[in-house]
Amino acid sequence: MYSFSPKLRLYSIIFIVLGLVLFGAGYFMNHGIDDARIEHMMESVHAGGNHAPSNSSELVGPQDHAAHLEHAKMQVHNQPLATLHTISVFLFALSCCALFFYSIQNASHAGWSIIILRVMEAVASFIPWAGGMIIILTVLNVTHQGHLFHWMDPELTTPGNANFDPILFEKKRFLNIPFYVFRTLVYVLGASFFAWKLKSLSRKVDETKSREVYAKYYSWSVGYIAFFGFCSAAWAWDWLMSIDPHWYSTMYIWYAMVSTLAASIAAIMLISVYLKKKGFLPQFNDNHLHDLGVFLFASTMLWTYTWFAQFMLYWYANVPEEVNYFFGRFEYYGWVFWIILLLNFLIPLTVMVSSSIKRNYTVMCTMAVVILIGQWFVYYNMVMPGTVGPYWETPEVLLLTVGSVLFGVGSFLLVVLTALSKLKLIPVGNPFLHESKIYEYPF
Repeated sequence: MYSFSPKLRLYSIIFIVLGLVLFGAGYFMNHGIDDARIEHMMESVHAGGNHAPSNSSELVGPQDHAAHLEHAKMQVHNQPLATLHTISVFLFALSCCALFFYSIQNASHAGWSIIILRVMEAVASFIPWAGGMIIILTVLNVTHQGHLFHWMDPELTTPGNANFDPILFEKKRFLNIPFYVFRTLVYVLGASFFAWKLKSLSRKVDETKSREVYAKYYSWSVGYIAFFGFCSAAWAWDWLMSIDPHWYSTMYIWYAMVSTLAASIAAIMLISVYLKKKGFLPQFNDNHLHDLGVFLFASTMLWTYTWFAQFMLYWYANVPEEVNYFFGRFEYYGWVFWIILLLNFLIPLTVMVSSSIKRNYTVMCTMAVVILIGQWFVYYNMVMPGTVGPYWETPEVLLLTVGSVLFGVGSFLLVVLTALSKLKLIPVGNPFLHESKIYEYPF
């Protein structure tokens, strides 16, 4: 049984406290920004002759200086909620993908992965915590304390108003506040329920070693796969794509999901290797590491495929409403755009293409960290341009971003490792346990 070391617990608490301090400092600095500084920021952004819109909302309504200043003020003051939204959605999706990966193992009767099922369960334990943060952010947005989703402004869908947006008016049946809140609750409560149900059935299988209980465990795993398939698409629409509601992509839902699937496998790998090195999971060996490495490499290359398919088709088509999404990111988030490809495609392809390298603990853990950072940048690039726009290279955003990430990482470690310490690391009642213990990669 795993014992959460006091030293690691202390580190996680330090991360949380330091994250709160940095975020608080950034928050107060952000709220101290006056109109004069915002006007200066606008001048700096456009000094090079670049006037590319970073969001479709900039193209609707009056186009005079006062309207642009009002929009810039909204973007600047979006900075705190935008950084929290990024890390909350990323960690929620990562935790849900870990439970999805877990359910696939059960539904396919996979044998190799049984000894790390408890690690997947522990990662899934963070679902309610990240979901709780998303619900808080939802309340702030729907009460207009935050403005991450400009379609929530009633003026935009009121015919005759100066800011009336006919595109959002047509999408009002789906993009409306009551339905959005309902869907958010379904995603969070549904995923939290499945995490609890599957963990409880897993423990019951250990206690009873009953085939009837295992059959229920299998059925609920299949049920979660179906739930995840629909809801992971819908929350990508709601929490990410609706930030830019004039724009849409048929590849977006796969792009967003595969991103956090790769990140979840990286997290599972890091925790499994940590348990192995500390002597809590001696059954984990090179063969298990290799298979995790295969899934990590495959999911990363699948992410690359979805990235290229989405970018190439939309950029090549050169339709203004579609290209605008990428153009704003090229112009204002250029180094983020390219570092994403470096961390999530070029480095993994160069390092992990070899089969033998996937048995190297140091290399694979390093790659897991690289991919986690890279996929967080993916979500950063999906959220920040549409909410904060070009006003992100400031000390306030740096403090807010580092603070939110430290708070998220610290909370994740504290919750996941605490959950792990309450679980039996080996699921002794699983009928495929012996296969997992003797598993050997055949090539």
